[in-house]
Amino acid sequence: MNTTIDSLQWRYAVKKFDENKYLSEEQIQTVKEAFNLTATSYGLQPVSLVVIKNKEIQQQLVEHSWNQQQVVQASHVLVICIPKEQTAKDVEQYFKLVKEIRNTPDEILNPFKDFLMDSFSKKTQEELYTWNKNQAYIALGNLLTVCAVENIDSCPMEGFVPEKYDEILNLEEKNLQSVLVLPLGFRAEDDYMKDLKKVRKNIDQVIFDIT
Repeated sequence: MNTTIDSLQWRYAVKKFDENKYLSEEQIQTVKEAFNLTATSYGLQPVSLVVIKNKEIQQQLVEHSWNQQQVVQASHVLVICIPKEQTAKDVEQYFKLVKEIRNTPDEILNPFKDFLMDSFSKKTQEELYTWNKNQAYIALGNLLTVCAVENIDSCPMEGFVPEKYDEILNLEEKNLQSVLVLPLGFRAEDDYMKDLKKVRKNIDQVIFDIT
């Protein structure tokens, strides 16, 4: 059985997917559930996931992805999104969910709720954008690891035009904006990156133990 480290050694940013291979429904469901279980600051989940399995739409997105062909070759394309506009009401909805699921007494919830409501009401949309985008990167990192463990290939992308993605995917009507793209599938046999050694610094150059 492969260890987690074996899986991470196996993973790389795929440059060419096999267009004839597709994720199973079970695999894509695992990816969705892993996304939903991603850690986020305060547990607020200011991230959403658009899952595309439509070659026509994928082809439309290629020209807005620096012509990266992985977008159309992939079995599925994941688009990680954050709110276009966010208010303290979103925080209130989170605490309603906590109350519903855990039945936590108000006297315990309210101090933390009031703190977050006040904090969010003072932030600009620009500040919230930066904070939420950081949460999107946490989600991306989690998905990359989960996909590696599940032997699903991936290629994380920042190189795309968010405004065009938002337009093609009608994200504004969902109050969403795209921030990261993750095509998923299975590496092609002739992907030139497939058999190259992974390039990483020595572990003692990046990790410092304090005992």
